[in-house]
Amino acid sequence: MKLTMLGTGHAFVTECYNTCFICSENGKHFLVDGGGGNTILRQLKKAGIDVREIREIFVTHKHVDHIMGIIWLIRRICSSMNQGEYQGEAHIYGHEEVIALIRQMADALLQKKESCLLDERLHLVMVQDKETRVINDRNITFFDIHSTKAKQYGFTMELDEGKKLTCCGDEPFNECEREYAENSTWLLHEAFCLFSQAELFHPYEKHHSTVKDACELAERLHVENLLLYHTEDKNLAERKTLYKEEGRQYFSGNLYVPDDLEWFYI
Repeated sequence: MKLTMLGTGHAFVTECYNTCFICSENGKHFLVDGGGGNTILRQLKKAGIDVREIREIFVTHKHVDHIMGIIWLIRRICSSMNQGEYQGEAHIYGHEEVIALIRQMADALLQKKESCLLDERLHLVMVQDKETRVINDRNITFFDIHSTKAKQYGFTMELDEGKKLTCCGDEPFNECEREYAENSTWLLHEAFCLFSQAELFHPYEKHHSTVKDACELAERLHVENLLLYHTEDKNLAERKTLYKEEGRQYFSGNLYVPDDLEWFYI
């Protein structure tokens, strides 16, 4: 499976795109979040992924930097359907608040010829806490991260040979996630900034982690590969080097600090 980071930044970044990524395997794609605008279309194009090939999408929560790109995807997908360029059906997964908001925005912002395809060929699928669904031949379990802000879900995906990938959303680890995150082969976790720059970026006031926090957590959870995202963009040119230097002091596994459009085989 190929994991492509379409965006790696937090909500207000301007030098990179908001955090979202896509898992691709055997010609099938599972997109997680859409970022904050139509730049999602450019990022997918640069990654060599045709929107018309995306069938499965998951939206973690309703914050602008995660959900607004989804509206552009819906418009593009529905337009392609109307033009006979999109084969089959599409599914967008999310908890009840996310699904209700996507439906509301689609009805208000899209043309009737586009929004009328909701529930006909583009299905908005509400998932529950601890619910497992088979998506692209993989078992994916969604879970409530018990956010202190907007309600948010993460997920864990079963990989081959008993391995798993776990996405903790864009907030610090909550103990309720332990059963999913512990012993993960791949853990995707936010790291707003370096611990050494916490006084500059104030991550705790925004309910976010530092690189040190995320790495100490991954060490405790016996994670094999830790991927950090949802960061600030002031250190973008040196982010990879600086974050790895700090992180390696606290985490003994493989540490990844991807740039936008960087990809990995998992």
